Amino acid sequence: MTDWRSNLPGVDRLLAEPSFQDLVTRYPRDRVVFWIREVLTDLRSGDTEPGHLDDASWFAEEVERLVEEDQRPTLRPVINATGVILHTNLGRAPLADCAREAMSRAGAGYSNLEFDLGRGERGSRYDHCVRLITELTGAEDALVVNNNAAAVTLALNTLALGGEVLVSRGELVEIGGGFRIPEILSRAGAGLMEVGTTNRTRVEDYREAVEEKGADVILKVHRSNFRISGFTEEVGLEALSELAREEGIPLVHDLGSGMLVDPEAVGLPPEPRPRDSLAQGADVVAFSGDKLMGGPQAGILAGSGALISSMRRNPLCRALRVDKVTLAGIEATLLLYRDPQRAMTEVPALRMLSEPAASVELRAARVAEALGSASVECRVVESRALVGGGTYPEVEIPSWAVRVSPSPTTASSRTTTELARLLREGDPPVVARVEDDGLLFDLRTVAAAEEEDLVRRIGEVADFA
Repeated sequence: MTDWRSNLPGVDRLLAEPSFQDLVTRYPRDRVVFWIREVLTDLRSGDTEPGHLDDASWFAEEVERLVEEDQRPTLRPVINATGVILHTNLGRAPLADCAREAMSRAGAGYSNLEFDLGRGERGSRYDHCVRLITELTGAEDALVVNNNAAAVTLALNTLALGGEVLVSRGELVEIGGGFRIPEILSRAGAGLMEVGTTNRTRVEDYREAVEEKGADVILKVHRSNFRISGFTEEVGLEALSELAREEGIPLVHDLGSGMLVDPEAVGLPPEPRPRDSLAQGADVVAFSGDKLMGGPQAGILAGSGALISSMRRNPLCRALRVDKVTLAGIEATLLLYRDPQRAMTEVPALRMLSEPAASVELRAARVAEALGSASVECRVVESRALVGGGTYPEVEIPSWAVRVSPSPTTASSRTTTELARLLREGDPPVVARVEDDGLLFDLRTVAAAEEEDLVRRIGEVADFA
């Protein structure tokens, strides 16, 4: 008896079919051939004869599906319905329209990245953004590198290579991805000199350490992702600045997230800003260009002209530098902050933070109505959004969400976990919160332009009675 596998069409035969001629026109031929072979291999490994061995169109459809999946970028736009505004796993905050446009222009052709148009000779990429950063922070000079961890590393490597850095034990923090202050100090070639205790550090602790053992830098680390409460004490920047001046050593403030507007304007508790840090005596402040500033990922160093200049000359600076696209996005974002009200409207993170809860509720109701029209049972519920991005721990923002729950009476209904997976796997992927056996779609982090896609995606996977 002839094995049915001997009747499988060959690669050349399939490629000669009109449907495959169309595929090799639209996709790379070698990828089409690769997936034809994969499909045939899978069929040969089966035990049951399929009923479509003579159907070239079936092979074409299967190969096209696989080629499309193969061609799909791994980095994809996602609808963030979690209510976490600076969601690190989802790329933190979206960029302002003007920043995206500036980055697209910079990437589309040549630019004066390292060319002085006035003099007609080589320039420096480090000149871009400096004027805006110094204007907005009050610094003498500034430098942009690829993230805040890089900024801190470069500062310490420049100012304390082979020396000692004073850090309060209450500020030896770790943030996401295993970024730990002691390890950064080690990689920067500096030694760690711990002072004080976890919950209480006084200026005398710093003074005694400097006078007894000597130090090259005082590092003040802003605890942006956790809080210490109860029997606590820490030393402010002004007191540390006075001590640093007396001892003749620089004070570096690792601020982390770079909020440039008044936090109260977006309904958040007080938080130090780069301008505040420098006004209180920090010689150098390091902060993020993304997160609360709302630009592309970058680290910004601002402060003393002499110190920033020395960092710019450090060979490590070249390894940490950013490209023309990032600089264009940072510059466009910074330009918005010349008018704080404009920044509040156009920087998406600030817009999400400041949107009134009543406005979010209206949008949630609009989505719920559209879902109801598509026979999806849901209801509008109160929610609590988070700032995220390692900032403002324990601060919750009043919000509203649409809640969708599987029907417990329908045998064919999918579980909440299955629904969440299907939403993540579709186009566009939707990431929601799973709470109490239901899915919560918080509208604070869903842009108005994404609402239609959100409704469509929920409708595609919902199976409710």
